[in-house]
Order: sequence, then structure tokens, then C-alpha cells
Amino acid sequence: MAPARRSRRRRIAVAAAIAFGSAAALLLAADRVVAAAGRGRIAEDPTAVAPADVALVLGTGPLHRGAPNPFFEARLDAAAALFRAGTVRGILVSGDHGRIGYDEPTAMRDGLVARGVPAACITRDFAGFSTLDSVLRAGPVFGLRRVVIVSQRFHLERALYLARSAGLDARGIAAADAPAPWQARVRAREALARAKAVAEVALGTGPRFLGPRETVALAARDR
Repeated sequence: MAPARRSRRRRIAVAAAIAFGSAAALLLAADRVVAAAGRGRIAEDPTAVAPADVALVLGTGPLHRGAPNPFFEARLDAAAALFRAGTVRGILVSGDHGRIGYDEPTAMRDGLVARGVPAACITRDFAGFSTLDSVLRAGPVFGLRRVVIVSQRFHLERALYLARSAGLDARGIAAADAPAPWQARVRAREALARAKAVAEVALGTGPRFLGPRETVALAARDR
């Protein structure tokens, strides 16, 4: 091989190694920043978190490849447990309803009703297209200053990071985690999502859609 070609390939390899190392360092830094936001603010016992009027349940699809989605089911289980424990008086289900035939908030409401939560105490946010949208809409649209966010622990850390950046007083209740076969894929996706969240906060990215002010339905205090 000609010396010039070997030199060119060596330069390309060095540049690729530097780019890879830089990307890995950025992902690691974002992971640490996001993880710190959840430290001491996530519980698993619904009675171990400070009471708040509202639980914010982050959306996901009810089905995965035609079968019940374990993330979806676990989040509803955790939210229903919060309500039954009296930790919250109302539940805001926030998810994607951006296309006809796909309605995460209504599926979440129906699942909660099936778990014994009164429909009158459930409010739907149809514009929770992403974690950023769900969290950042809680204040300006639904008038919330303090919430208990419900999701899996890895997701909660990112949601709490976004909540803190928005001035929202938030704690988290961790739903059951992903099944073992899903772990590697979930963690890889979350690493990229955390880097995106840090960039969104740095850029001051807002929700895709705000719209008019809405009221969250609450149960009576003496229930």
C-alpha cells in the first residue's frame, strides 16, 4: 500500500476515534446530570412520597407487538396505588393522541378505571407527545406546581430533570421496571434520550403545543 494511502487511512481512523470518544464523553456527562436530578426524589412505596394533589402519569402505548405493554401496565398499577393510598387526589394521564386511531391518554384512563380509580378523578392530556411535552405542559396548561410523576425509574430521572428545569416541584414513584430481555435496548435508547433532554434544556426548548388552560379533576379531601 502506498505511503500516502496509509497516512490517509490513519488520519481517518484517528478522527473517527476522537469523534467516538467525544460522543461517549457527552453521553456519559448527560447521564450523570440527569441521574443527579432524581437522587433522593424517587420512591417505590406509594406511602413513602410526600402527598401532592396530582399524579402525572407519563404515556406509552398500551400494546407492544400486539401484546400488553409491561411499561404501560406497570405505570397504571403504580398510579392506582398512589390514588388508593391517598397520596394524590387526582391523576393526569399525559400521552400521544396525535393521529386518528391512536390515543394513549384514553387507554390510560380506561386502564385506571379498571383498577378502581373513578373516571371523575382522571384528567387527560392529549398533547403529551414526549416526556418534554408532558412535563412542561403541567404548569402553564394544567396549573400544577407540585406533582408526583409516575414512570419507570430510568425514565423518572429524565422527567425529574426536565421538571426541575421548568421550576416544577416534583417527586417520582417508580413503576416496575422493564422485563430482562428489554433491558439492553431500553438503556441504549435512554442514553440518547438523556443527551437530547440536556440539549433541550440548554436551548430552552418548549412543548410542541400549549393551548388553553385546563383544570385537573380532584377527589374530595375526605374520601
